[in-house]
Amino acid sequence: MSTLTYDGTAMVGRQLRRVRNNPGLAVLTQVMPINMLLFFGYVFGSALAMPGREYRAFLVPGLLAATAAGGIMTGMFQAAQDTHRGVTDRFRAMPVSRAAVPLGQAVADLVVTAAGTVPLLLVGLAVGWRIEGGAARAAGAVGLLLLFRFACTWVGILLGLLTRSEEAAGQLGASTFVLPLLSNAYIPTGNLTPWLRTLAEWNPISAVTTALRDLFGNAAVPRHAAWPTAHPVAGTLAWCAVLLAVCAPLAVRRYARAGG
Repeated sequence: MSTLTYDGTAMVGRQLRRVRNNPGLAVLTQVMPINMLLFFGYVFGSALAMPGREYRAFLVPGLLAATAAGGIMTGMFQAAQDTHRGVTDRFRAMPVSRAAVPLGQAVADLVVTAAGTVPLLLVGLAVGWRIEGGAARAAGAVGLLLLFRFACTWVGILLGLLTRSEEAAGQLGASTFVLPLLSNAYIPTGNLTPWLRTLAEWNPISAVTTALRDLFGNAAVPRHAAWPTAHPVAGTLAWCAVLLAVCAPLAVRRYARAGG
């Protein structure tokens, strides 16, 4: 077993114990999307042109994508917490692979997210959402969702390592809440002004949301949208590849020389 694999496995275990010892944060991150599904689905659904059940079927993939994008906030907060409480310095003083600590955080977050997605899917089924694209396509949708969460977590880890304090990380992380609002996660973008529609269609969350709707069989792909949204599976893979290629090496490099 390589050093990275051994150390990374140990760091995954450490992060999972961290989640177990702080259940409040885990519960909050799992309950919030369900609350949003119930609130948006029954309040916004009555205000849009879509009937309530149709809107809830439209909304579930968007909430899944928004939850995956939440990896930016959780990754940022955990990395900043370790950095500014001296944990990072202690790990750097040990014979531990420099990539193992951030990698362990990202993989542990992926495990927690995979488990936490199940309740949201079950509530979605209860309020009228259905998987209509077949089992293989649904499995592909879940795979894309987790890949996007993994990429977003690396973005958050990098930003967390760059922040000057835990408070700054918390404030910056909270601001990421607006990202899904500037996408097609909650509303159709067809009636937006041209510049705002373009911004929304180039938002990575829009590509992920559209890919999920397509693979779950909930909605057709808009063919006259920006390239990532008109080709959502390829667009999602491209966005994930870019985010991982840029943020993962930079996060490992920053971790290796972080000094609190």
